[in-house]
Amino acid sequence: MYYVYILKSLNFPNQRYVGYTTDIKKRLIKHNNGEVPHSSKFKPWKIQTCIVFSDKQKAINFEKYLKSGSGTAFRNKRF
Repeated sequence: MYYVYILKSLNFPNQRYVGYTTDIKKRLIKHNNGEVPHSSKFKPWKIQTCIVFSDKQKAINFEKYLKSGSGTAFRNKRF
């Protein structure tokens, strides 16, 4: 399974992080341990949304969409 996730910072409520992984639990631990450079300064994180895909390419495409301009507007409105 492939996961596209949106994290929300517990200390900085306006900070979100969008990512893709095959192991959501391990990935959250890495974010909260500061092992992901982009997200380390806003830890700790909690999972706000997680969407599961069976197709890898669809997951990658959805992650890219959520990081785009229209995808950012979509996630801010819907999630």
